[in-house]
Amino acid sequence: MNKVKPKKHLGQHFLTDLGIAEKIAKAVSGHKGIQKVLEIGPGMGVLTDFLLEANWDLFLVDIDSESIKYLHQKYPTLGDKIIEADYLKKDFSPIMEGPYAVAGNFPYNISSQIFFKILEERNNVIEVVCMLQKEVAQRIASPKGNKDYGILSVLLQAYYDIEYLFTVPPGVFNPPPKVNSGVIRLRRNNLTELDCDEKLFFRVVKQGFGTRRKTLRNSLKALGLSEDLKEDPILDKRAEQLDVQEFVTLTKKLKESWNQ
Repeated sequence: MNKVKPKKHLGQHFLTDLGIAEKIAKAVSGHKGIQKVLEIGPGMGVLTDFLLEANWDLFLVDIDSESIKYLHQKYPTLGDKIIEADYLKKDFSPIMEGPYAVAGNFPYNISSQIFFKILEERNNVIEVVCMLQKEVAQRIASPKGNKDYGILSVLLQAYYDIEYLFTVPPGVFNPPPKVNSGVIRLRRNNLTELDCDEKLFFRVVKQGFGTRRKTLRNSLKALGLSEDLKEDPILDKRAEQLDVQEFVTLTKKLKESWNQ
C-alpha cells in the first residue's frame, strides 16, 4: 500500500510515534459502559491499530478519499464502518445508534467546530479522547479566572468532566506542526439538562466572552438588561470570572427579568 500524503488544506499532521498513539488509545476508558468508538480523521491508522487492539466496536470517518482507500486496504474487515464524510456535516445518529466515544487527532483548523458538534450530540457522545493544538486543549480544560478560560471551556464543562492528559511535541508528526499538541479526555457528567433555558445559556456565554475585557453589564447590553438586573453585583464581573453554575444563575436572572 502506498502511504497517504498529508494534505495541507485538510490540516493533516500524521502522528508517527507509536508510543504516543498507544497512550491515547489507552486513555479511552469506556465511560459509563460504552462499547462503540468513532475515530475522526484516522489518516493511515496509527491510532486505529491500538483502538482495534482494545476490541472497541470501531467506526472511522475521514474526509480524505486517499485515506479512505488506504484504510479499506489496511482494514478490510471493517467494511462499511469506514466512512468517507465530513464529520461536521454528517449525521451519525443512524450509524452509531446510541452512546459512543469519540477519539482522534483532530485537525487544528476545525477542532473548535468539532467540539461544537459534540455539544450538539452530548447525550450520545459519552467520552472524548483527542489530540489538538495545545492552546485549545488548555482552554477547554481551564478553570475560571484563567486567561485561557473561554466559551468552549464553559459550554463543555457544563456537560463534561475534563482532564488535560499530556503534551505532545511537534517532532512526532509528519509534517511537524509549528506548535505543541495536547491530549485531553472529556467524560459526560450526570447532568441531563441545565437548570435554566439552555439556548439562552449558550447565548449568554457567547455574548459574555464576545468582549471579555468588559464587565458583563456592558457585554450583555444587547440582551436587554432590566434596570433591576443592571444593579446585580454579578454584572460587575467579567465573563472569565464566572464558572458554569454562575452562568446558569445569570441566565435564570436574565430570563426572569424578561418575564417581569
